[in-house]
Amino acid sequence: MKKKLGVLMLALIMVVVSVVGCSSGSTTKTNAVTKVGFLYVGPADDGGWSQVHDQGRAKMVEHFNGKVETVVKENVAEEKSAVVSTVRDMVDQGCTIIFGTSYGFMDGMVEAAKEFPNVKFEHCSGYMTSDNLGTYFGRIEEPRYLSGIVAGLTTKTNKIAYIAAMPIPECVRGINAFALGVKSVNPTATVNVSWTNTWYDPTVEKAAAEALIQQGCDVTAQHQDSTAVMEAAKEAGKLSIGYDLSAAATMPEVYMTAPLWDFSGYYTERVQAVIDGTWKSDTYWGGMNDGIVSLDTLTKLAPGSAQAQVDTATAAIKAGTLNVFAGEIKDQTGTVRVNAGTVLTDEAELSMDWFVDNVVGSVN
Repeated sequence: MKKKLGVLMLALIMVVVSVVGCSSGSTTKTNAVTKVGFLYVGPADDGGWSQVHDQGRAKMVEHFNGKVETVVKENVAEEKSAVVSTVRDMVDQGCTIIFGTSYGFMDGMVEAAKEFPNVKFEHCSGYMTSDNLGTYFGRIEEPRYLSGIVAGLTTKTNKIAYIAAMPIPECVRGINAFALGVKSVNPTATVNVSWTNTWYDPTVEKAAAEALIQQGCDVTAQHQDSTAVMEAAKEAGKLSIGYDLSAAATMPEVYMTAPLWDFSGYYTERVQAVIDGTWKSDTYWGGMNDGIVSLDTLTKLAPGSAQAQVDTATAAIKAGTLNVFAGEIKDQTGTVRVNAGTVLTDEAELSMDWFVDNVVGSVN
């Protein structure tokens, strides 16, 4: 009898242990924190590109209310070894999805995705994908075009400065979209391009802007990560179109508007997909209707006639009746690149290596 009772007691203990173990496992899964990695090419407070990604990251974290933690690495060099090393460290810290936020991270992201097939990767502005590597970007050419309208109506010398980082399709199509916006309201104005070959170097950016201002440009625009171009305009008494973030509060003396980014919705959606187990590699390219890109509110420095023309073009873009790269479009040599009645394909945009005919400068 004692032996039988002992067996029964042992069985009861095993059942209790089993139930507790299952309960504990379930609680752990429910309360698990998802870790997300972010690689920035510059400092998180650069006043531009890296900062707008960091704002999107912060909003995403806030949305998940403690269920998501992030690991951030700033000033990551655009070299394969630097990217892979950073990713390894993030994986060691438990990151299950990692966002690389600069074009030059592409080779490193591809290599890291191969090394860690169970981790999800997303690369901003790139074009290489795999089963666990997706890409994302926005049709910034839409608000670029709108900002060109403002610049074209503003210039008195008909010479507009455009300081750009790298001679890659991302920057080239932004310049062309801006120039087409300028041309739509001011056919005699030119967009004068200076390449800095850096995303973030305030000294180099400012010097490039100063040089073009000295050549007669009275409005500046930029595809750079800092506010240095606007600082050069401020010192010279000129007006500016910004980029990435609003500078209405920080550069009120020169700032008219800017093409803006908001990555918060995208980051939230993709992290939620990881949590739900539904994430799949994708190629995302959203526009103004998605809210990932927009034109900032025009300040009082913008011409009085600009608002109505911007509003009309904005409505047409959102309605699908205005395509920024609708023909006829000629390049600098006079060659027709987009025929009348047609629009540039996404593939052609992603490989764009030519300038429209009112751009002064070369793609190199």
